[in-house]
Amino acid sequence: MHEREFRAFVSIAETGRMDVAARQLGYSQPAITYQIQCLERSLGFKLFTRHPSGARLTGDGHMILPSVRAVLMLIDSIRDPRGGRTGEHEAEAEADAEAGEVPGGTAVPMVRQRTA
Repeated sequence: MHEREFRAFVSIAETGRMDVAARQLGYSQPAITYQIQCLERSLGFKLFTRHPSGARLTGDGHMILPSVRAVLMLIDSIRDPRGGRTGEHEAEAEADAEAGEVPGGTAVPMVRQRTA
């Protein structure tokens, strides 16, 4: 699983269309399709049902969407540990970090265990 696959997944979930998601992320539609196929293979289940009018989340896709968003927020907070804060807000950011808080939330939602 890779960050780009997670970002493609969230973008398709939000837009309902692979072509629009591809454009937003700067990829070709075949590249987005490949990223989703790789993610589905890694996870062992389908994330979307494809229709001529677009793509809809499956039940499993709905289940993992909050967790994927949380992972992406964590990745973004690692890249910008101050959360866009500077100067006077630095002490607040340090206090948040000590309390285990990250910008956008404090915990990754649980994902139900899949059984074979």
